[in-house]
Amino acid sequence: MTSIFLRSLAFNVLFYLTMAIWLVTALPTFLMPRAAILGVAKAWGRWNVWLMRVICNTRTEYRGIDKIPPGPLIVASKHQSMWETFALLQFLDQPIFILKRELNWIPFFGWYLMKAGMIGIDRKAGIRSLKMLARMTQEQMHRGRQLVIFPEGTRRPAGAPPAYKSGVAMIYAEGDVPCVPVALNSGLCWPRRTFLRYPGTITVEFLDPLPPGLRRDEFMSRLTASIEGATGSLVEAGRREQARLFGRVPDAPVEGL
Repeated sequence: MTSIFLRSLAFNVLFYLTMAIWLVTALPTFLMPRAAILGVAKAWGRWNVWLMRVICNTRTEYRGIDKIPPGPLIVASKHQSMWETFALLQFLDQPIFILKRELNWIPFFGWYLMKAGMIGIDRKAGIRSLKMLARMTQEQMHRGRQLVIFPEGTRRPAGAPPAYKSGVAMIYAEGDVPCVPVALNSGLCWPRRTFLRYPGTITVEFLDPLPPGLRRDEFMSRLTASIEGATGSLVEAGRREQARLFGRVPDAPVEGL
């Protein structure tokens, strides 16, 4: 555990230090089209993936990239850590995220989010916020953008029971675009609420797209079954790998190490 602690400390120091450098480097993009800041964001995401592999011995595997259709779509991803918020950017042409509007108030970082056209929402506004969100995302997708959404609304530990929200179904019903489910096991290597970063393999799997036009209940049923089934397999495989690395039984949750 000493090695993991020291590697995690080194990674976190470099993660935030280099983030500051990236923020300064990106300043000229304020005078450029939106594509410029999106390009910087994708490069920053690839940098962090590389940094984690080199320092923490955390490898990555991407499956089903060929299943991502061109043009506007919804990417509905499992959400276990901060990792997927930057790692998924590289696979999308014009990604857009839904985020807490408070993030827009952070100097520089929030300004870049607004420059990139990300959608900030007030989580306390209830149904009114959802209706506004559906309208805003529909407008963006009609412009050819790809919406990345986390259907559970917040990070969930690897292996936790699913807790899907209805917002994704509302956006899907209004958007008239395909939806690509995404399964992953990032929470095993980058658990929430801890600075520790564990070795292993983060696997991301893009699953078969769901066509537009499904009934909301059918869409939610198929989305949940698709993501949860694949995520369960990835988490199980990841725990077996980490059990070999740590010399522990595979049913011991990494977050409890």
